[in-house]
Amino acid sequence: MNHALPILVVEDNDEDFDMLQMTFQWASIPNPLYRCAEGEEALEFLGQTGRYASTGAAPRPGLILLDLNLAGLDGRQVLEHVKNDRHLKSIPVLVFSTSDNPKDVQSAYAHGASGYLLKPVDLPRFERMIRLFKEFWLDHIVMPEDDGREVARG
Repeated sequence: MNHALPILVVEDNDEDFDMLQMTFQWASIPNPLYRCAEGEEALEFLGQTGRYASTGAAPRPGLILLDLNLAGLDGRQVLEHVKNDRHLKSIPVLVFSTSDNPKDVQSAYAHGASGYLLKPVDLPRFERMIRLFKEFWLDHIVMPEDDGREVARG
């Protein structure tokens, strides 16, 4: 159902992103993955500005997987920006973090996160979580489609 929607992964850790990519391939998830390693880069991607200003360089994601702990503009600020932007707020954002701090979880949901996933520390649990993510978010949930409006620039 949602297998053509691009997924934006905002993740600064190369190993975590590599494991995510590998697990997506293992789970036969065909959605194209786009990665931003910094919060500022993610906002450029979403706003199609800066290094993503050229047409087609940054398609509107159908889903965002967001790490909270990023250098510079962190994931909390990215989430707040996305959910306060009328052109972006309909995009589901799943926080994907190692933090199990109840304050982080509460804050993420208070700022509009659609879900909060704890990064498993071992590969079998990581694979199971991605399989469940695929079954729930990509096979069963009806996602909002791009309404065709331009993303606000600047």
